[in-house]
Amino acid sequence: MSQTQGEKPNVLLIEPDVAMGRLIALGLQHQGYHVITVSSPAAVSLAVARTVDLLILDVDGGIRTDSSALESIYSHPRFADLPLVVLSWDDSIVQQAPISVPALPAAGAAEIQPIYLPKPFDARVLHEAIGQLLLSQAARSPETEERAEELLLAAYPTHSTPSIWPVVTAAGLFLVVVGMLAQYLVALIGVLIVLAALLLWLLDVKPAPRIAEAL
Repeated sequence: MSQTQGEKPNVLLIEPDVAMGRLIALGLQHQGYHVITVSSPAAVSLAVARTVDLLILDVDGGIRTDSSALESIYSHPRFADLPLVVLSWDDSIVQQAPISVPALPAAGAAEIQPIYLPKPFDARVLHEAIGQLLLSQAARSPETEERAEELLLAAYPTHSTPSIWPVVTAAGLFLVVVGMLAQYLVALIGVLIVLAALLLWLLDVKPAPRIAEAL
């Protein structure tokens, strides 16, 4: 693998559909991956191929499935050992391998099986598959745990730090509640003062003196 410590994993996306490629790339970039997008395997330069950590291949070329794209990937000396995710509308291709995310192989395992995802697919399933494939690739090296941790940490978005706005929102709501309680308390005190004043007023009132009866 070409990735060094602290760098983001490099994902090569081979997607003939420009719009689909942009959507997938945006989602992966949000997850913290560095994405290189090309339209076909032939468009991948040797320099780019040397930097790739994982490959995503959409075998649907327009209205038909381009099986030659998958064959060219398997025959490429650089791509043959890369973790691979295959996207396709064609069920016959998808059924070639299980869709579920594979378990981590033991260190020194022969190879990592590609993951086939049917379209349309859930982006979260794709992201989970990529993460597990990268961890599986790391598990093939002697430094299994250390490498897996590096890949997992590098895959997190750099902007995923906790936001201050939930705290600010909670503080604002707290002040609103405190303000309303203070208003009720002041109003209650005012009512008590009025009642006390009326009571004292009534107690302080003396009856008018009677007029002396005439003798």
